[in-house]
Amino acid sequence: FQVLLKSVYQYTVVLFNINTNYFEMATNYCIITTLLFIAGSLNGFQVITTLPRSMKGSVISSSLSMSASSFDDVRIMVNGMPGPMATAAAEACLRKGLKLAPTAITGPEIESCTIDVYDSVSEKSAKVKLIPSTKPDEIEASITSMKETSEFLLAIDYTHPSAVNSNAEFYVKNNVPFVMGTTGGDREKLLKNCASHFCVIAPNMGKQIVAMQAALENLARDYPAAFEGYHLKVVESHQKTKADTSGTAKAVIDSLKTLSSNDKFVAEDDVQKIRDDDESVAFGVSADALTGHAYHTYTLKSPDGTVEFQLQHNVAGRTVYAEGTADAVKFLAKKVAQGDDDPQVYSMIDILKEGALE
Repeated sequence: FQVLLKSVYQYTVVLFNINTNYFEMATNYCIITTLLFIAGSLNGFQVITTLPRSMKGSVISSSLSMSASSFDDVRIMVNGMPGPMATAAAEACLRKGLKLAPTAITGPEIESCTIDVYDSVSEKSAKVKLIPSTKPDEIEASITSMKETSEFLLAIDYTHPSAVNSNAEFYVKNNVPFVMGTTGGDREKLLKNCASHFCVIAPNMGKQIVAMQAALENLARDYPAAFEGYHLKVVESHQKTKADTSGTAKAVIDSLKTLSSNDKFVAEDDVQKIRDDDESVAFGVSADALTGHAYHTYTLKSPDGTVEFQLQHNVAGRTVYAEGTADAVKFLAKKVAQGDDDPQVYSMIDILKEGALE
C-alpha cells in the first residue's frame, strides 16, 4: 500500500505541475481517485473524494473556463470612443492582451465611422466601427453577430452621465456583462436594476485610489464621529469636459461625513468644482495635464480652527484608470466563465481583495 500510495503521489505531482487544462485536470483527478480507491480497498480503507472547489462547475464548462484564462475568445466592446477615457481604456485592453470588439457605441452627435485604436506601448492596434446611440437596431444586430463569432462579449462604458441608466438597462436586456466607469445618473436605480447581472460598477478604477477609499470606509466604520464637529471643505479639479461632480469625491465625502458627523454637507452643492484651465493651474495642475487630470483636496478643520487635517490625491493623465478598467474586464470574464458566483454587481474593492489588479 505504501509503495502504491507513493506512486500515486508522484503521479499527482507530475500531472498537476504540467497541467493547465481544466478538462485534463478533471481526467487526471479521476485517475488519481481511482488509484487511491484501489489502494484503499486492498488495505481495508474507505476513500471519500470531494471535487476541489476550484474545479466545481468547471468540468462541464471546461472550454468556457479555458477561454477565460487565456482571453483568446474574449471581445471587449468599448463604448464611449472617441472620448479620451474610453479610448485610453481601449488602448489599455490591447496593452494587457485583450481583443477589442469590431463595433462599439458612440454618442448621438457622432456619425457612424471606423477608427483606429493604437497602443504605443505594445504597438498593437485594432479597427473599431462606432455606431451612434441613435441607431439601437443596428447596435443590437451587431451585438448578436459578435456573440455568434466569439464566446465572450463584455462591454466597457465610459459614455456620459446622462446615459448611465439607459446604457445599463441596455446591457442587461442584451445579456452583456459590463464594466462601468461612467459616473453620474441615478446610482441607486443603477445598482437595483443590475443586481442580478454580471458587472463591475465603480466611480474610480485606479488601484491606489480604490485602496485609499477602502481604508477610509474602514476608518469611518470603526471610528465614527472621531472628527465630530470638524468642518469639511472639498475642492476638486478636472478637465473642463467633465460634466459632473467626481464620483470618487462623493465616495470619499461619504466616509468623511461619517467621521465628522456632518449630515449637512451635500456633494452636489458644497464641493468646489474647478473646470477652468487657469483656475486648475492655480490649484497646482501642470499645463500638460489640463486635458486629463483629477486633483482632489479634502480638509477637515476643528471648530476653533486650531487643528486641520488634509487629504490630497492628484492624478495627471488617465493611465491609472484605464489599466484598472482592463483589469476589471479580466476579473469579470473569469467570474462569468467560472460560474461559481451568482450574477451580481462587483466593485473595484472586490477586485482589489482578490488581488486581480495588476
